[in-house]
Amino acid sequence: MLVMRPAQMADLSEVQRLAADSPIGVTSLPDDLDRLRDKIAASEASFAAEVSFNGEESYFFVLEDTTAGKLVGCSAIVASAGYSEPFYSFRNETFVHASRELKIHNKIHVLSQCHDLTGNSLLTSFYVVPDLVGTAWSELNSRGRLLFVANHPERFADSVVTEIVGYSDENGDSPFWDAIGRNFFDLNYAAAERLCGLKSRTFLAELMPHYPIYVPLLPDTAQEAMGQVHPRAQITFDILMREGFETDHYIDIFDGGPTLHARVSGIRSIAQSRVVPVKIGEPIRGGGRPYLVANAQLQDYRAVLLELDWAPGKPVTLDLEAAEALGVGEGVSVRVVAV
Repeated sequence: MLVMRPAQMADLSEVQRLAADSPIGVTSLPDDLDRLRDKIAASEASFAAEVSFNGEESYFFVLEDTTAGKLVGCSAIVASAGYSEPFYSFRNETFVHASRELKIHNKIHVLSQCHDLTGNSLLTSFYVVPDLVGTAWSELNSRGRLLFVANHPERFADSVVTEIVGYSDENGDSPFWDAIGRNFFDLNYAAAERLCGLKSRTFLAELMPHYPIYVPLLPDTAQEAMGQVHPRAQITFDILMREGFETDHYIDIFDGGPTLHARVSGIRSIAQSRVVPVKIGEPIRGGGRPYLVANAQLQDYRAVLLELDWAPGKPVTLDLEAAEALGVGEGVSVRVVAV
């Protein structure tokens, strides 16, 4: 069975194995043992803390194959993007240039560096092994953390954002970075992202242009890359768009990938999930549909994918294996949402 749970320090070597295979641009999952150790330690402290509002906490989850004893995915939530330093984005804007005398009226697409999204909760560090891409297990790895938000709303902001890795070619070159960022740093895209993963994105962002960038002045390849998604990040993008996230307003300042944004109240996994009591027994086989099921705990948070024949307003019937995986018993409430 695959179970989503909080990461533990004992997972460090397995987490590094996942990080080593994550695509360029996932700077929140660096292939660096010390950074990953710090990431897990910060997560463990956050799960253990008593929290009444979103602050500097970060919550790192892993997807474990309990039969094989291996990790097959991971994902995370940062309670407040830019809590200790600004969270930079490029905002899509339109400038109007007009001349009454010449009767010319032009609308120009520009990019303005901003930190509008600072303070929102941030989804990061998504990765699943290739065999699970496009399966319902990818949904568990991504949406399971949203069920955690639903169970503990006091720990998070009213809105959630996520940066989707933008387009880069098979050599790791990004047309968007080459058109803008590389003019300010003698680094290719892969080296810049690697540096951000080991240190911080902020110190590079602060050296980027602070004046509006006129998009028509950029090379065609850079314009075409704006808002594009890296093929290996497409699964993340598709899941979150189905969840009700919006795009088009902001893009990443390094690779031009889309930055998605949603109000917590409008996210499908949160708005449509239901809290129901558990009944231990043998579920009816056949005729069911897949559901994500999560317990309501903190440090012992668990989420699984099950096929259930469940009707709203009734208890959810779990067999012993599922109940043990979730750490729940008869009468305890769980949160369920359809896949």
